[in-house]
Amino acid sequence: MSKTFEAPVLSSDGWFKQFLRATEIDSRIIGMVGALVIIWTGFHVAGYLMNGNAIFISPRNLWNLLVQTSSISIMATGMVLIIVMRHIDLSVGSLLGFVAIVMGVLQANIFPHYFGIGSELNWVLAIVCGLGLGALIGAFHGALIAYSGMPAFIVTLGGLLIWRGSAFLVAGGETIAPMDPTYALIGGGPYGSIGSTWSWIVGLLVCVGVILGLRNGRTQRQRFNFPLRPMWAEMLIGVICCAAVLGAVMVVNAYPWPVGIVKQYAEANGITIPEGGLYVAHGFAMPVLVAITVGVIMNFIATRTLLGRYVYAIGGNPEAAELAGIDVKKITVIVFMVMGILTAISAVVATARLNAATIALGQFDELYVIAATVIGGTSLAGGSGTIFGAFLGALIMQSVQSGMVLLGFDSAAQQMVVGAVLVFAVWIDQVYRRSVK
Repeated sequence: MSKTFEAPVLSSDGWFKQFLRATEIDSRIIGMVGALVIIWTGFHVAGYLMNGNAIFISPRNLWNLLVQTSSISIMATGMVLIIVMRHIDLSVGSLLGFVAIVMGVLQANIFPHYFGIGSELNWVLAIVCGLGLGALIGAFHGALIAYSGMPAFIVTLGGLLIWRGSAFLVAGGETIAPMDPTYALIGGGPYGSIGSTWSWIVGLLVCVGVILGLRNGRTQRQRFNFPLRPMWAEMLIGVICCAAVLGAVMVVNAYPWPVGIVKQYAEANGITIPEGGLYVAHGFAMPVLVAITVGVIMNFIATRTLLGRYVYAIGGNPEAAELAGIDVKKITVIVFMVMGILTAISAVVATARLNAATIALGQFDELYVIAATVIGGTSLAGGSGTIFGAFLGALIMQSVQSGMVLLGFDSAAQQMVVGAVLVFAVWIDQVYRRSVK
């Protein structure tokens, strides 16, 4: 019977290095969490000093922040795999806009002629067509890159221009609205949220998933005779993750419905509003749940499947991966196809949230997605990156944008700050890579 052992902690290193070694936490993750705390605190204090409104760290703003981050987070999970493979995709913003316009036209102008106005098939089939279109275009980009030898930068730069122009032609320069009421719930809002009870259920299920995941990971290490993390490290990781999840549940449940919507809801359902008012919590919004689901699936693909292993192997050394028998061209096509599907999902979230499809949807999103991915620790040199890091990077980017809006920064200043943050993130990545060599 094989003997398992726990990873030793060397006393010659400082306590922080010992902690990182025992928990196997990437130091960049801790840095991102610290940066997020500083950003939130800074904007909260700045709001109080500038206009007397310290509202950044409030349930309402944090709830909106999570919703606003969802679309970028979904695309960032796919961009992780692309950048890990040493490629780039500059077309995601334009592709989002094109798919959004196509789904809007199908849902509002074409399908009602066949299935009738108000039919559920209108928006369901529109989503299916949008996902298929995103997959086809993504696979087309990947095939050009893999089999023609053209750089991903050029192919997707061309896509950025082509799909933005195509969106304008399909829409005729017009805004497509409104969307189906059921479809619009995917975008969030009071009725597009799951409420307090279901939010607690989701939070508890996620905590159970975290515990089972840690247990399964430890079992797999024992099975293959790999070094084990100390038990205190396993417990600490579980406590931190569960505390973060339950804290998020408390925040989203602390944001109530507006009074006017509560009155409408009570009248429609024959509910008598008590003297002190009726409190109805938003809970998690649908875009956030979609982003979490996508994140879980993409993390599983990246860490638990052959596709994920091949992606990281190709990013680490493409020539060695090909010599090892990995079909690099096929993997390239698949990864770009996945990116196209994720972009289509983001298009669904964006159009549902806006309750319209406009040709302006997705503008500059490629910059925000790439910035979020790089800030999240994915190296532009390829070979390393995590889905969880991309989520944190997207939250940092959106926090910066949201904070600047609350403080009254104009759009030009916001773009300058985003550009500066992106350059700073790449510089940090270069410093980190040199330090670990």
